[in-house]
Amino acid sequence: MKMNKKVCLVTGAGGGIGQSIVKRFIKEGYHVVMIDLNENRLNDIVEKEAYSREDLSIFMIDITQEDAVKEGIEAILNKTGRIDVLVNTAGICGSYNLAMDYGFDNFRRIYEVNVFGTFLMMKYCLPYLIAQQGSIINFGSVSGIQGYKYEVGYGSSKAAVIEMTRNVANEYGSEGVRCNSVSPGWVNTSMMDRTIENYREIGVEEKEGCVCFGSIRRRAEPEEIANVVYFLSSDEASYINGANIVIDGGMIIQ
Repeated sequence: MKMNKKVCLVTGAGGGIGQSIVKRFIKEGYHVVMIDLNENRLNDIVEKEAYSREDLSIFMIDITQEDAVKEGIEAILNKTGRIDVLVNTAGICGSYNLAMDYGFDNFRRIYEVNVFGTFLMMKYCLPYLIAQQGSIINFGSVSGIQGYKYEVGYGSSKAAVIEMTRNVANEYGSEGVRCNSVSPGWVNTSMMDRTIENYREIGVEEKEGCVCFGSIRRRAEPEEIANVVYFLSSDEASYINGANIVIDGGMIIQ
């Protein structure tokens, strides 16, 4: 089949930012494919938001496994017939610590999700995005721009995502696919709450400067991130390619 609606794939759709992205694209008339590993969570979100099943599909895909991604994209295409937008929201921060205390298993898992998962989703969606002259939005972070303490794994993984975004933008812009990234600062999600708790576990308090809200002096709301993601996918951003949009309330300029 081939849907009349445009189709947007959102990885990490069960997270705080992912949920807001799903909501925004449904509002704009897209059929949204929610991708995550927690099916019960996705079903709870669908029920809570009273989404119509005509507006979305749910797929459980482990984005760290190549065969799972390849088969999952094929299954999505069998249902939707097209992919217009890919939003790689899925990511983990892992456990924070100083570099010499940073567990290698922790480091490796962060890369499996944040870097390898983003790469695999792009690799297997690109042929269909080319067909639709579509768009990719990846998730970097201010941590991938600044060398913050305690996040040698997370920060470097997000730097890799930002650079992969530029690589793909350079390779496929001439074929009609735009690839950009967004780099949020602190966002009002459970991930931020877990991060602050992790800081406390290793003896770091907020007052030491690890939590900076920038000159706007508050956390971003997930909807504010979703607004930028949608803009980058839209025709209004038709000349933006290979960009990394920082959404941090002025955090990195302080």
